[in-house]
Amino acid sequence: MRLLLTGRNVQITPPLRQQLSRRLAKLERILHDSAVSAQVVLTREKYRHITDVTLHARGDHVLSGVGNATTWAESMSEALEKIAQQAQRVKERWQTRKRRAAGTRALPPAPAPLPDEAAPAPEPDRVVRVRYAVRLHDLDGALDRLDRSPDPFVLFRNRATGRLALVYRRRDGRAAFIEP
Repeated sequence: MRLLLTGRNVQITPPLRQQLSRRLAKLERILHDSAVSAQVVLTREKYRHITDVTLHARGDHVLSGVGNATTWAESMSEALEKIAQQAQRVKERWQTRKRRAAGTRALPPAPAPLPDEAAPAPEPDRVVRVRYAVRLHDLDGALDRLDRSPDPFVLFRNRATGRLALVYRRRDGRAAFIEP
């Protein structure tokens, strides 16, 4: 984040700059490094110390706060507290916007084919979802059901072990049993 520091009737000392930088770093953590720049004007009028902070965040958000106290530390705290409240509100808006937009995202419509081009035949789906009732059987009952059913397999819960098992018809005509 860029920092532009101006002093009016004040000599900007390194400790004062360091104190301000430390406090602005806390704001950067709230905004997750989306703060672009900050302009700080430190003014001294008789016994008053005035800190005017303007912070630019991504998305054309401008956060500003003015602190007025008898010491620089109190003045900075007051100004940055106001900006922290604004930053929290902006951050909440960003988060709610992300949540709201996540569920409504849709794919763009496919372009219409040109009239002179022949439309290719639609490809059949490779996977078809089918609901299948899993019943409790022993191995003999599952084999009987396989013989009576037009399906090439029978998925069942094995009565002896309580686990899922599969019986299917092999190419050679024999039945195979799979239990994981």
